[in-house]
Amino acid sequence: MSTSATTFIPGASHAPVEHGHHEHKQSFFSKYIWSLDHKMIGLQYLWTSFFFLLIGGLLAMGIRFQLAYPGMQVPLIGALLPSTIAIDGVILPGGYNMLFTMHATVMVFLVVMPLLIGGFGNYLIPLKIGAGDMAFPTLNAMSYWLYVLSGIIILASFFVDGGAAQSGWTAYAPLSSTPAYMNNTQMGQSLWCVGLFVNGLSSIAGATNYITTITNMRAPGMTMFRLPLSVWALFLTAWLLILAVPVLSAAAAMLFADLNFGTTFFAAQGGQPLLWQHLFWFFGHPEVYIMILPAMGLVSEILPVFARKPIFGYKAMVWAMVAIGFLGFVVWGHHMFVSGMNLTLGAAFSVSTMIIAVPSAIKTFNWMGTVWRGSIEFTTPMLFALAFVSMFVIGGLSGIFMASTPVDLFVHNSYFIVAHIHYVLFGGSLFGAFAAIYFWYPKMFGRMMNETWGKIHFYATFIFFNLTFFPMHNLGLGGMMRRIADPTVYEHLRALQPINIFVSWAAFGMGLATFIFLWNFIWSLRHGKLAGKNPWNSTTLEWTVPSPPGHGNFEKTPTVYNGPYEYSVPGMEKDFLRQDEKAPEGARLEVH
Repeated sequence: MSTSATTFIPGASHAPVEHGHHEHKQSFFSKYIWSLDHKMIGLQYLWTSFFFLLIGGLLAMGIRFQLAYPGMQVPLIGALLPSTIAIDGVILPGGYNMLFTMHATVMVFLVVMPLLIGGFGNYLIPLKIGAGDMAFPTLNAMSYWLYVLSGIIILASFFVDGGAAQSGWTAYAPLSSTPAYMNNTQMGQSLWCVGLFVNGLSSIAGATNYITTITNMRAPGMTMFRLPLSVWALFLTAWLLILAVPVLSAAAAMLFADLNFGTTFFAAQGGQPLLWQHLFWFFGHPEVYIMILPAMGLVSEILPVFARKPIFGYKAMVWAMVAIGFLGFVVWGHHMFVSGMNLTLGAAFSVSTMIIAVPSAIKTFNWMGTVWRGSIEFTTPMLFALAFVSMFVIGGLSGIFMASTPVDLFVHNSYFIVAHIHYVLFGGSLFGAFAAIYFWYPKMFGRMMNETWGKIHFYATFIFFNLTFFPMHNLGLGGMMRRIADPTVYEHLRALQPINIFVSWAAFGMGLATFIFLWNFIWSLRHGKLAGKNPWNSTTLEWTVPSPPGHGNFEKTPTVYNGPYEYSVPGMEKDFLRQDEKAPEGARLEVH
């Protein structure tokens, strides 16, 4: 079968060169394992992040069981746990430290980032900009396999002498840098450093590819201000990765040297433990936006479709994301208010943290403006998108509290912080990811996910999520500290134990809700309703090609005439205008 494909010359021009080619039958390994096709690599990221999501979720269940029932044997799987985590099925204090350290590491570096950036970035960017593939397909595949290698290294640390790292995902020195303080987990902490270093290489390779592709391979007529907001978000995220990840990689290399080669970068004697905090949080706070910006972009795609309205304030949304990316680099010090800081410097970080709320508020009000008086269809992707906005608002408001130094001194390192970060990253990033999966599933697999099961998944996740994390604000304000294995040891926390038990059972319910999603995802691969090209009546370029798209994406390179959100355009017979369609005479377009 002969089709037409597109070859792009990076850096030369936006104009593509077309040529014919003949498809050939590929082996299983060349098609699904060693593929260079951006779509298959995106799906590889998707499936792999699901696997790590199960691992991270199981670690979370272990954390919640220990906090609810300290000293009790873990049912069913307790006897299977390694001796570094539990003895006779009872979780050890050091084992609990491993659980929360690895839970956060897995969820941040092996689930949220790869799912949102690697999965949706790889799959959607070429399709949305009218390109045949990524600029560097081999580099793209290498980025994925480096990610897999980093996951293997990180999880392997459970099985080495002493077990996995116990220093928390922030790995504060000198606890993490001094073998004498490590409870015999020096090897596990070293593997943690190596895993993060390799993960950083994967992120840098992927980010370089994204920036090059978006800059050089857009279809004719696809100007920067005709890009869908999801592409803008991924473009800015790639820049954040380029600027922030090398700092963490360098810090991880220095920590590895301290652990194994006798250096004293972060040692209490001869080094500077606070240097680690500065390096980590210089990466760590942009990392928050690295995880939330792609979700913001994906949700900005979904809301106009199901409100049947143009996005409210397209350019304001773009510049708000640019501002978030820039300001994300000048707020890291608020994580260190309790470490001791010059008052003037503390005030500067406090003000900059409050200022970053402004572009976030612009995006929130623009999302509200988009759905206001729209013809809203409450599909599963729309429900998750609306939940994303509401949960992000709650997480953002609690963040404003912590921007105030006097308040932060009281709530820092309490469960108030745990509640805040989960509202931003689970209620934000993962709710956005669920919305995106339900929305682009038909494009990826050619079938629709079951709406009934999707809505059951949504309502169960939404209810159990809030029942899990909202009471944690109360736990924090009641004085419950982070990173304690047994709250009942402390007299002032015993009165809070019923809340801990309630939170744990809600967390177990949220975990079960995730299995509803996975069952729906897999069942719909064979039994879902056939989708067609454009089941949502959307406007962007990926909805102009078959579902799933073929090799090379487009039979002919599209030409772009309109902005990405032309819904309910006055002067049009239908209620949407695709980006590759010329507008009829008299149509009043929103974005030119």
